[in-house]
Amino acid sequence: MQHCKRVCLTAALGAMACLLSSSALPQAATEPTSEQQAFNNACRTCHVTREGDNRLGPNLHKVMGRKAGSLPNYGYSSAMKEADFVWDEAKLDRFIASPDEVVPGNKMKPYSGLTNKEDRTKIVAFLAKTQ
Repeated sequence: MQHCKRVCLTAALGAMACLLSSSALPQAATEPTSEQQAFNNACRTCHVTREGDNRLGPNLHKVMGRKAGSLPNYGYSSAMKEADFVWDEAKLDRFIASPDEVVPGNKMKPYSGLTNKEDRTKIVAFLAKTQ
């Protein structure tokens, strides 16, 4: 009887160990961050991609190809209103990396930039899809 209990317990523990190491379980810590997750983590506190839904920051719906500081019904800083460029992938990447270098005097405080190139690339790709 004692031997049977040990065998059953050993089998149960072996099955549990197999399940715990199975790839069927979520691997959140090792899965790469999606484009939308990267946007949500770095930008969504102030920005959304729904047209007309301005928050602390302007909505980023169709931001690619838009003149900087030109979205109606948003109170941009004078620096952003006077910025003389159109958003493209390269400009967005540089701005996300360091807003103060691209548009000195912008009002994106306390955000000072995102150093992770991979996350910036994902955010720019996500924004490109809102076109």
